Amino acid sequence: MKKRRLGFISMLLAAALLAACGTTGKDNNDTANNTSAAGSTSAGEKQYKVAYIARAQSDSFAAWLANAVKEESTKYPNIKLDVFDGEANDEKENSMIENAITNKYDLVIIQPNNGEAQRPYVEKVVKAGIFAITTNARISDIEGASSVDANPYEQAAVNARAAINQIPQNANVVVLDGPSGNFHADERRKSWQAEFFDKRKDVKIVGEQIANWNKDEAMKYMEDWVQANDKIDAVISMNDNMAAGAIEVVKDNPKYKDLLVYGVDGTAEACLLIQEGKMTSTCMQSAYDLATKLLDTSNKLLTGAEKQIDTDIGNPLVTKDNVQEFIEMHKKSGAIK
Repeated sequence: MKKRRLGFISMLLAAALLAACGTTGKDNNDTANNTSAAGSTSAGEKQYKVAYIARAQSDSFAAWLANAVKEESTKYPNIKLDVFDGEANDEKENSMIENAITNKYDLVIIQPNNGEAQRPYVEKVVKAGIFAITTNARISDIEGASSVDANPYEQAAVNARAAINQIPQNANVVVLDGPSGNFHADERRKSWQAEFFDKRKDVKIVGEQIANWNKDEAMKYMEDWVQANDKIDAVISMNDNMAAGAIEVVKDNPKYKDLLVYGVDGTAEACLLIQEGKMTSTCMQSAYDLATKLLDTSNKLLTGAEKQIDTDIGNPLVTKDNVQEFIEMHKKSGAIK
C-alpha cells in the first residue's frame, strides 16, 4: 500500500515538473518577443532614429532652431532625435552626415554650413536609402531629398522696401554678409541689391564684409568702420546676430543714437533691441514654425504618408509697432524671461 502511494506521489511530482518546464518555455518566448520589439514605442509603434545636424550652436539662430527642434520632437513618441553641432566647419559637418549614414539613422535633417559643400553628402544620404531634409537653408535640386525653409529673398526684401523711405539721402551704410555660397546669405544680399541699392543710387556703401553670421566678427568690422568713417547712417545685416554685434560697438556713443539697423531672424535678442529703439527692423524667421514643419515632415516621410515634401514658412516684418507680439511669443517659449 505504501509503495502504491509513493508511486502515485512520484507521478504527481513528475507532472508538476513538466508543467513548470512548459511555463518557463512560454516566458522565454515572451522575453524574446520583447527584445525583438526594442526600438518600438510602448504602444508597439516603430520608433525611428532621426539625426539633426546643426550648422553651429554658437550661431544664435542655429541654437534657437536646434532647441526648438528638440522641444518639438517630444511630441512624437515614434521619433528618437539626436542633435549634433557642425561648429560652422564644413569638414566636421560632412563627417557627421557620413556618421549618420554609418549608424543607420532612418532620417537625417541637415542645416548646411555651406550648401554646395554639403550637397554631395546629402546625396549620399539619399543614395543610402535614408530620408534627408535640408533646412535653413535648403539645398535645391537633390532628387529624393525634402526641404523645410523660408524665402531668403523675401526676408531681406521686407526690410529693404521699408528702408527705401527710412534711410536718409546721401547716406553712408555698411553691410554685413553671411558666408559666401550659403543660399540664405547670397539670396538676402541679392535682394538688398535689387530692392534697395539699385533704386537708391545716392546711398554709398563705405564698408562691406563677410562676418559668417558671427557676432564677434561683426563687432570687429564695425570697430574698423567707425574709426575709418566720420558718418555711418545705417547697418544692413543679413542676420540678427551680426546686427547685434554692430549695435554693441556703438551702443554708448551718442553720435550713433539715430543709427538704423536691419537684420533677419527675429531672435529674442533682436526683438528686445527693437523694443529698446536700438534696432530698426528684422524679418521673423520663426524657429518654432520651422521646427513644427520639420517634425511634421519627418513623421510623414517616415510613416510613408508622403515621399517628398518641400515647404516654406512666412516672412513677417518686425518693427517697433508689432514687436510686442513677438516678444510675447519668445516669453511663452522661455527664450525671454
